[in-house]
Amino acid sequence: MDNLSDTPPVQSVKIPPSKTAEISPDTKAETDGVGGSTIRINVNYNSVFHEIHLPAESTFGDVKKLLVQKIGLEPEQQRLMFRGVEKDDKEKLHLEGVKDRSKILLLEHFASKEKKHEEKRKLDEMSKATEAITVVKAEVDKLSNRVAALEAAINAGNKTSEKEFLVLTELLMSQLLKLDGIEAEGEAKSQRKAEVRRVQGIVDKLDSLKAINSNPFIQSGNAATGTTHWETFDTGKEGSNGDPSTTTTSSGTKISQDWERFD
Repeated sequence: MDNLSDTPPVQSVKIPPSKTAEISPDTKAETDGVGGSTIRINVNYNSVFHEIHLPAESTFGDVKKLLVQKIGLEPEQQRLMFRGVEKDDKEKLHLEGVKDRSKILLLEHFASKEKKHEEKRKLDEMSKATEAITVVKAEVDKLSNRVAALEAAINAGNKTSEKEFLVLTELLMSQLLKLDGIEAEGEAKSQRKAEVRRVQGIVDKLDSLKAINSNPFIQSGNAATGTTHWETFDTGKEGSNGDPSTTTTSSGTKISQDWERFD
């Protein structure tokens, strides 16, 4: 029988850890940051964080380019602050200490804000002017329909009272005064000018109808002998009484206003 004491002792063997062991995402990101691979940055703009991914060796200018679609500000409108210091576009992220999940503060340039405010103000004024012109246009539509009905009656041989011409003329002049009081720029200014021309045309038609109504035998082509002096609306020329600020209609209505403002 063999002696058991001759059996050599069993030695424990340490197995080295696998070289393929998994690395946590956070550890990988930090490692990548050192090596220049992709890192994540949280950009704070108006108390809202925007996460962007880019190589660690990118510049702050690259960060601005990625933020354009996220926040709607062009690179020149952005100011990037890291650790309380504004960064230049050419500065490298990793050289300035930006690591994975670092936070960067984004501010908007003052000039950009002022420009936005100015654009908004102009849009608001244009919207307000367009709305006011629309209201006037609706009133002029009604008056135009009354003038058309009056024309149909006169063409049918019916005589109309002088008061009707006077009332319609004064109502149309009132709409011109409203248009004159509307401050407009751009497209709204063009709309206002077109409406002024339209009202002037209706008043001229009314003057012609009044002449025909007074003398049914006169030819319609020669009826506009007492039409309104519209020169003052466009060129500042004198009206019929020599006063450049006064317009006199054939019905005797006088409108005192500086009509040059319509242009």
